[in-house]
Amino acid sequence: MPEDILINFTPQETRVAVMQQGVVQELHIERTASRGIVGNIYLGKVVRILPGMQSAFIDVGLERTAFLHVADILMPREPGENGSGHGHAVPKPIERILSEGQSLLVQVIKDPIGTKGARLSTQISIAGRMLVYLPQEKHIGISQRIGDEQERLALKSRLTKLVPEDEPGGFIVRTMAEGATDDELARDIEYLRRIWRDIRDAARSSSPPALLYQELSLGQRVLRDFVNPETARIVIDSRENFQKLTQFAEVYTPMVLELLEHYTGERPLFDLHGVEEEIEKALARRVELKSGGYLIMDQTEAMTTIDVNTGGFVGHRNFDDTIFKTNLEAAHVIARQLRLRNLGGIIIIDFIDMETSEHRDAVLAEFNKALARDHTRMTVNGFTALGLVEMTRKRTRESLAHVLCEPCPTCGGRGEVKTARTVTYEILRELLREARQFNAREYRVIAAPAVIDLYLDEESQSLAMLSDFIGKPISLQAEPGYSQEQYDIVLL
Repeated sequence: MPEDILINFTPQETRVAVMQQGVVQELHIERTASRGIVGNIYLGKVVRILPGMQSAFIDVGLERTAFLHVADILMPREPGENGSGHGHAVPKPIERILSEGQSLLVQVIKDPIGTKGARLSTQISIAGRMLVYLPQEKHIGISQRIGDEQERLALKSRLTKLVPEDEPGGFIVRTMAEGATDDELARDIEYLRRIWRDIRDAARSSSPPALLYQELSLGQRVLRDFVNPETARIVIDSRENFQKLTQFAEVYTPMVLELLEHYTGERPLFDLHGVEEEIEKALARRVELKSGGYLIMDQTEAMTTIDVNTGGFVGHRNFDDTIFKTNLEAAHVIARQLRLRNLGGIIIIDFIDMETSEHRDAVLAEFNKALARDHTRMTVNGFTALGLVEMTRKRTRESLAHVLCEPCPTCGGRGEVKTARTVTYEILRELLREARQFNAREYRVIAAPAVIDLYLDEESQSLAMLSDFIGKPISLQAEPGYSQEQYDIVLL
């Protein structure tokens, strides 16, 4: 199925929408303010060595000097150790390895936090789409997440053939490489080696502190990671970024050059393709189905639950057919919503109960077929004894809701607030407590208008009885700025 990738640039953020047949399948957002520096490679200068802490402060051109511990310094292996090349040998004291004023090639392994500077390592690694390049090592490793031993051995064997003996550097095979062709692996090797050559050339011609390599922006990652044989075009709505990405593609990903298009229309690109509307829908709890049914999606810390309901859909000859058709439609919509919202971890789906095993099998087959378009790693278990479908989807980044939203300050993320009546009774109990502790002349209740309205109408007798019981007047003040659960009791 042909795929279009739309990229919307503003100075504050980059947004990417992956479209199929005019429908949004995936959304990616990167904000300029929250872009970290992990992975960046600098030519730094040693400004201070701390023998007592076996650490050094390195100036890499950031606000604060960065921190390098002796354990993060890549040392040559001593003769007689396993294999040749480099590795973590027993470290010498840092004062015998580094000297103040020395230039040093370093990579950020931890962002600066609060008053702490960035943490560095001299062991360089550059991530590609399927491989991680280790220019100072000479071995091939396989990601622990590739569990199948046969697959691990096959990948190692194929990569060994693609990497000439006399070429320096080693590789770690990422999970994305499962199912990759030799051509794709070879392209990744060439891409990573070219980046390393550029870094070395820049290091030779720069004086510290200097930034030599920056982790790719979302726009560049689209060209490296998102493009596949189904990609028909990549539409970019910014002239400056269209030129930048064209230059990047010319050097690193020439095969995507012909797909790049600059959008110059009057109407915003995301409005034209209905993406803004889809983003709003993707943040809603309820998802409507075309048949009249609907989904309820709840994302919690532990898992995501999805409940399928028939709603107003009664269009078929009998109820079993209605349920079956709703579940089939829901299977496709759920698969798309998982990608769109980027939901990861444990996911539990409560399809509407089906009487026949044939219907259950058909819905599960349709669901697996719809999920096959998703490039993220997943496992789907069949129906449990309770009629639920359990699945997991690998967490690759924050979900859309976590990027765009925060817990509601009124309900604290519960999704509900106490009713006005509940709050009125809470206030009555609090007034009684206050009256027993303090001898005030009068008590004033400041609360939301809905709460005060109840005291003036249906709960006026309750308030009068309490005032009589404590022997003190109680006055009321409506505060429009208060949320429904918020109140104050002032002693006068």
